[in-house]
Amino acid sequence: MKMPILRAFFLALLLAPFSDGLADYVPVNKSVPEPRREFRAAWIATVHNIDWPSTYTLSPTQQRAELISLLDLAAETGLNAVVLQVRTECDALYKSSIEPWSFFLTGKMGSPPPDGYDPLEFAVAEAHKRGIELHAWFNPFRSSATQRSSKSSNHITRTHPSLMMSAGTMKWGNPGSDFIRDRAISVMVDVTKRYDIDAVHIDDYFYPYPKTVNGKVYDQFDDSSTYKAYRNKGGRLDVRDWRRSQINEFVSELYSSIKSTKSYVGVGISPFGIWRPGYPSSVKAGLDAYDHIYADSRKWLQEGWLDYFSPQLYWRINPPDQSFTALNQWWAEQNTKQRHLWPGIASSRILSSEDKGRPASESIMQIEQTRRFAARSGPGHIHWSIKAIKEDRGGLRAKLRSVYSESAIPPATPWLGSSAPEPVYVAPIENGQGVQLLFKPSTTARWRIIQVKEGNSWVTLRRIPASQESIQLDSKPSVIAIRHIGPTGILSIPTVLANQ
Repeated sequence: MKMPILRAFFLALLLAPFSDGLADYVPVNKSVPEPRREFRAAWIATVHNIDWPSTYTLSPTQQRAELISLLDLAAETGLNAVVLQVRTECDALYKSSIEPWSFFLTGKMGSPPPDGYDPLEFAVAEAHKRGIELHAWFNPFRSSATQRSSKSSNHITRTHPSLMMSAGTMKWGNPGSDFIRDRAISVMVDVTKRYDIDAVHIDDYFYPYPKTVNGKVYDQFDDSSTYKAYRNKGGRLDVRDWRRSQINEFVSELYSSIKSTKSYVGVGISPFGIWRPGYPSSVKAGLDAYDHIYADSRKWLQEGWLDYFSPQLYWRINPPDQSFTALNQWWAEQNTKQRHLWPGIASSRILSSEDKGRPASESIMQIEQTRRFAARSGPGHIHWSIKAIKEDRGGLRAKLRSVYSESAIPPATPWLGSSAPEPVYVAPIENGQGVQLLFKPSTTARWRIIQVKEGNSWVTLRRIPASQESIQLDSKPSVIAIRHIGPTGILSIPTVLANQ
């Protein structure tokens, strides 16, 4: 906190008994309802310029303006988190000494933004200003998603070509390689160390998705040499079990590595929405993620190798073969460790050619269902993707504002720490039609949450970073309550001020 603000804070406390403007608000003992808990997020995809930047030809100034517009939209809609893709193909949308700048940022892999700005640093700061969490999203194994540009000389496909697998038009780092798995983890640990992110997030890309020919499913890659080396060292697992074991080891090691770096930073995984065909019994699927991309996602959930689990439940509620409701309920039954269960919702399919006639009300009904089957810690969901909200497909924005009519903060994660932060120390200064709140610095909090009471109703105004020195309220509520939120989401006792 800057010294002038500190002096003003303590001066306000000293003068409070003698100033009409300051003394109108006095501390009181009053019960305050806890703010609503719900994780409300959207993915922001950078691969192929899906969401941001909309094209790699944008200048840095245009990129920043476009991202601010998306974050403003998220805040206005009622979201409290975004999941920003920062590694699309073993590249970086941030300053990295490990991997090259992304092609999707500048149009040339390895080329930094010309004005030297760091997109991730900027995104974190701007998201937090708006009370929005920033989850950094990584693709751990895909190494080439586009053939539109040559890879830079320091890209992994050129420095370690023997560890790459071809998968159709894409390339993949071989998950059976210790180096490839360790590299992906080291990248995520590096970002966790250097940036004030709220969580690390990986999606459904583990081994490459298969191809289907005449109804038969085939692997698109060749990892026979890696498997042969494993067998030559005495390994006994068959090739499919061995592949799953490599992914399991990666997920487990990723979780422990992030926790040993910053224990409060979340780890989220968003796998294919169906564990296996027939689970639950009503569900049918052409893809068996367990046997085709070697993702035993139920095991990760039940082992507790993650903090939140966001299966991509992109189907509608009604089709019995792949019912959102049936799958959401089944995953809730598998959640034996009561980790956060925050499904992915396909808002992008509203009025799309992929799902003709899908109304915006489908997303709203799915949000309501996530509230029914939530873990004890609280409900949540992620929209694929923010573009659907930006384009207001089917009038989605108004419908979301309705279902988000009550502001919410993300659920707490008590298994990462259950200590409450210190109470808020605040000095109110009335000015004009409103009141300014000055805050004493906190060493134990990450956020503050502000609630006000008018008449008999409490309203959650907003969440602000605990580092923020002050906030201006545009009115003079009868009661103001401020709590600290700790790094794992635990609330402090409220500091309550009543207008006398």
